[in-house]
Amino acid sequence: MTDLTRFTIAQAREHLRKKDFTALELTDAYIKAIEGHRDLNAYIVETPDLARERAKESDYRIKTGDAKYLEGIPLGIKDLFCTEGVQTTAGSQILKGFVPQYESTVSQRLRDAGSVMLGKLNLDEFAMGSSNKTSFYGNVKNPWKAKGKNDDLAPGGSSGGSAAAVSAHIAAAATGTDTGGSIRQPAAFCGIVGVKPTYGRCSRWGIVAFASSLDQAGPMTRTVRDAAIMLNAMVGHDPKDSTSSPLPMGDMEAALGKGVKGLKIGIPKEYRPDGLNAEVNALWDKGAAWLKAAGAEVVDISLPHTKYALPTYYIVAPAEASSNLARYDGVRYGLRVPGNSLDEMYAKTRAAGFGAEVKRRILIGTYVLSAGYYDAYYLKAQKVRALIAQDFEQAFQKVDAILTPTAPTAAFGLNDKITDPVAMYLNDVFTVPASLAGIPGSSVPAGLNSDGLPLGLQVLTKRWDEETLFRVSQVLEDAAQFPSLKG
Repeated sequence: MTDLTRFTIAQAREHLRKKDFTALELTDAYIKAIEGHRDLNAYIVETPDLARERAKESDYRIKTGDAKYLEGIPLGIKDLFCTEGVQTTAGSQILKGFVPQYESTVSQRLRDAGSVMLGKLNLDEFAMGSSNKTSFYGNVKNPWKAKGKNDDLAPGGSSGGSAAAVSAHIAAAATGTDTGGSIRQPAAFCGIVGVKPTYGRCSRWGIVAFASSLDQAGPMTRTVRDAAIMLNAMVGHDPKDSTSSPLPMGDMEAALGKGVKGLKIGIPKEYRPDGLNAEVNALWDKGAAWLKAAGAEVVDISLPHTKYALPTYYIVAPAEASSNLARYDGVRYGLRVPGNSLDEMYAKTRAAGFGAEVKRRILIGTYVLSAGYYDAYYLKAQKVRALIAQDFEQAFQKVDAILTPTAPTAAFGLNDKITDPVAMYLNDVFTVPASLAGIPGSSVPAGLNSDGLPLGLQVLTKRWDEETLFRVSQVLEDAAQFPSLKG
C-alpha cells in the first residue's frame, strides 16, 4: 500500500470517506513515522494512545455516516495551545509539568471537526525566536539539507516544530501561531504553506500569550487547499476572547480555483533593500511573472514606513510580553524555586525558569514601559504602528494583494547567527509589518536556491480578505510546482 503519510488532508479525507483505509491505519502510519524521525526533535510530547483512541472514534463516525469536516485527520498541535489532560509547556522550563484542565478554543474546534491529535510540537520558548534554538527542550532540526552537505539547518521559528513535522510527513498538518512571522518564516524555511489569518479570526483563548495585540493562530500544511480546509475549522467568534471577530469568513476551500484574472498585485519597493539575496530577488520576480501570466496586473507600490517596522515590533512585542509573563511567579502553576521570602521565591523561580532570550525580551519590555521611557519608546512605537497600518490601507485602495519574499534568506545553519540577537531578529524583516497591521498573510513554497533549499513567497491582502489571499496563493502554488520533501 502507498505510504499513507504521503496523502494531503484533502486526499486522505477522500480516501477515508471511501473507506480505502481506516482512520486508525492512517494514525498508526503517522505514529510509526514520528518514531522514525525523533532525531528532528519536532515533538515535545507524543500522544499515541490518545491518537489511537480518537482515531477509533473517527472510524465509528465514518462507519455510521456521521463523519465530520476533518474526520480522522492526524494533526500536530504547537505546544502553545492548552490541551486538556496533556502537558503544555510553551517550550519553557517554567511550565514543565503543567497539565491544563481545559482545551484552547482553536484546538477544541479542530477536535470537534473530528481531527486526531498526534502530540504537542516544539517551539521557541514562549514563541520568542526565529530559529527554534530557544526551546528548553532542545532545538528542532529542519528536515531539509543543503545539496551535498549533512549540516543541520534551522527550521525557523517560533513554529519550527510545526513546520518540520509537516515537511517531514510526521503530521498531516499542524497549528502554528504568528506574532511577527512565526508561521510564515518557518513555513518558508521548511518548504510548506503557512497562513496567518487576519488578527481576530482565530480565538486566542487558551493559547499561552506572548504579545496579545499581535498573536494569531493559523494552519501549517503541505498545500494551499489543505490550509483552506484547516483554517475553515479553526476560525469563528469566541465570546471568551474580546478580540475575536464576529465577522464570518466564508468557505475558503470553495474560494479556491477562482484565479487572479483582473486582480492588481502590488510590489513594494521598500522590500527590495540593498544587498537582498540575489536568488530571493529572482524568485520574487518570477512570482510576479507567474501572476501576470495568470491574468493579474502587477504594479509598483510604496509602503514608506516599512523601515520602522522591525524596531517598532521589538518595542511593542517585548512590552506586551513583559506584562503577560508576569503571571509566571511560582505561586499558581509550573516551576517553583523556594526562597526565604516571597520576593526571593519570585526572583529565583523566574531566574531558573526563563531562558536567555525570554529574559532579554522581558527586560526590554519592562524598560520601555517604565515611567521615564514610556512616552519616548512605547507610545512612539504605537504611533508608528498606526502609520504602518495606514500604509497598507492606502496601498489596498490601489491593489488587491501584495507580493513579497517571506524571508531574506533560505534556512541557515543551526549554529549560525545565534550569538547576535539582532541578526536573528532581521529574519522577520518581511513578515513583521503585516503583523503590526493585523492583516492576513501567507507563505507559499515557490522554489529552491542553488543549495537545493526552499524559498517562500509571501502574499498579503487587506483585513478580512482571506479569499483573495487563498486565490493568489493557489496560483503561485500551481505555477511553482514545488517538490515535496521525499523520505
